[in-house]
Amino acid sequence: MHAPNGLDRRRFGAALAAFALVGCSSPTGSPMASSTSGPSPSPVASPSPSPAPSFEPLEGVGLEPIVSGLVNPIGITNAGDGSARLFVNERGGRIRVVNADGTLAAADFVDLSDRLQEGGEQGLLGVAFHPDFAANGRVFVHYSRLGDGATVISELTASADRGTANPASERVIFTLHQPFANHNGGQIAFGPDGYLYIGLGDGGSGEDPEGNGQNRQVLLGKILRIDVDGPLAADREYAIPDSNPYAAGGVAPGDGLPEIWAYGLRNPWRFSFDRGTGDLYIGDVGQASWEEIDRQPADSGGGENYGWDLYEGTHCSTDCASIAVVLPVAEYGHDPACSVTGGYVYRGTTQPAMRGTYLFGDYCSGTIWTLPEADGVTPRPLAETGLRIPSFGEGEDGEIYLVELSGGGLYRVVAT
Repeated sequence: MHAPNGLDRRRFGAALAAFALVGCSSPTGSPMASSTSGPSPSPVASPSPSPAPSFEPLEGVGLEPIVSGLVNPIGITNAGDGSARLFVNERGGRIRVVNADGTLAAADFVDLSDRLQEGGEQGLLGVAFHPDFAANGRVFVHYSRLGDGATVISELTASADRGTANPASERVIFTLHQPFANHNGGQIAFGPDGYLYIGLGDGGSGEDPEGNGQNRQVLLGKILRIDVDGPLAADREYAIPDSNPYAAGGVAPGDGLPEIWAYGLRNPWRFSFDRGTGDLYIGDVGQASWEEIDRQPADSGGGENYGWDLYEGTHCSTDCASIAVVLPVAEYGHDPACSVTGGYVYRGTTQPAMRGTYLFGDYCSGTIWTLPEADGVTPRPLAETGLRIPSFGEGEDGEIYLVELSGGGLYRVVAT
């Protein structure tokens, strides 16, 4: 199983008229753990799982079309600059602008297609605007480098009116070799703490052949946390927060690379912070049988081990006594589902029935879910859209959106 922007595994023909079907049945699949193997590092203390927050009952959701004509859109973000614009990154390298009135701007924010390779799970994978973008014009991108597919995180500078960014302004701050073309991760986002978080997959192929997920001496299979505002660390183009778990002031200094914030991830394709609580939700794409949502509470000191490659979801494959893991708050099986797309907690005002609800989906089945209502890990389905959903996104006002990869549409999620 690959990331949700990867090659299609199945084809679904549900019509867009089926946007808001409510009360759909849970996905089914063979309840079998994946057969994985990997190194057995010494166990380290991991935070205990904490229950997800409760939410108001929500009967179902539907989709309101906003714009069409996008080409392989795989990400949505906002600039936090008061403009109410949405920015949609297309896999091929363009960042498109959706104006506050819901129209698609004719001019790109930026086009980086000349420096990246696109296709499958590679391309322009993530965009994050600096928290002080309105004043400093700084924007960060995550893409696959042309020629070798290496991960690149770089900084661009926007024009004075913040309407465009100049490709020539690029400053590369981070590169990482990718051993295979899949499991690149892709999400980048600034947390409530002002640090930049970076999602990286385990490096690809199947069953984590290099054992990266559990190896704290490599950056693959991790979420990183870096400081793009502080004095540069030695041999790096960024600073490292001293409070990172393996940095000098962290919970386990020296037990891993100092950039690492969390580990044991297969392919954290999309993650988000709840703007109401600061909690971090991670959609980690599974392999043979199980997709999962992980949750890190806002007061965490980092260092969570989410189990891959010894766990897939809550299911242990082998040698699980060697590690202490944080189990997911939600998991679901395959067939027809196959690739989780992490979402957002709704904090807008126009859909009171959705307030406080975490919404996420599946790329293959087009199902939109929310978290379990009580103890357990089986998510509650809210809609069967029939769309291939590679990403959700959040507007400045807390409204939640999604894009469809093949159809090129942008939609707002609404309560039914």
